[in-house]
Amino acid sequence: RRDFWPGTRLRRDSVTLGVAPRRTLECELRQPTNDGLAMPPTAPDSPTPEPLQIAVLTISDSRTFANDRSGDALRDALEESGHALCRRELVPDDIFQIRAVVSGWIADAEVDCILTTGGTGVTGRDGTPEAIEPLLVRRIDGFGELFRQYSLEEIGPSTIQSRAFAGVANATLVFGLPGSTGACRTAWNRI
Repeated sequence: RRDFWPGTRLRRDSVTLGVAPRRTLECELRQPTNDGLAMPPTAPDSPTPEPLQIAVLTISDSRTFANDRSGDALRDALEESGHALCRRELVPDDIFQIRAVVSGWIADAEVDCILTTGGTGVTGRDGTPEAIEPLLVRRIDGFGELFRQYSLEEIGPSTIQSRAFAGVANATLVFGLPGSTGACRTAWNRI
C-alpha cells in the first residue's frame, strides 16, 4: 500500500475501472474535528507511507538540464520528502512531444506520479493542459483551484494566467505546474 495523500491508499493488486490491471485508489473516511476539518487517521497500526516513484517533466523552449531550476526544485523537494525520482525529461513546448512522454509514463507501472512544470500559461506556445488533459481519466479540479488561491497570496491577480491542473490516468497521479520555481515550491509545499 502507498499513501498518495493522507487518508488515500494505493493498492497494486487490483484492477482500475476500465484500464489494464495495475492499481486502484482506495480511500479511508476521516472523523471530523470540532472545527469541521477532517483529521488523518491516528490508529497506532496505521501503515507508514511508502515512497512514491515520481517522474518530472520540464516543458520549455529555452531551458536545458543545466538551467532547469524548477525541475531541480521539484527533484529536491520530492527526494527530501522521501520519494524517489524515477524519470526526468525536458521537452519543448510541443503538444505532441509532451503527450508522447506523459502517455509513456502513464503506461509505465514503475511511475506512481507525474509532475510537469511549464507550459501552463496563456501565451502562444503554452500547451501543456491541451497535451495532457485528454489523457486523464479523472480530473482533480480542486488542485488548480487551490493552487490559484495560494498563488493569489504570493503574486496577486497574475495568478489568473495559471492553468495549473491535476488528474488521474491509469491510477497515476498527474500534476501540471507552472514553470516558475516559486510556483513549483508553492504547489509542493502547500498542496
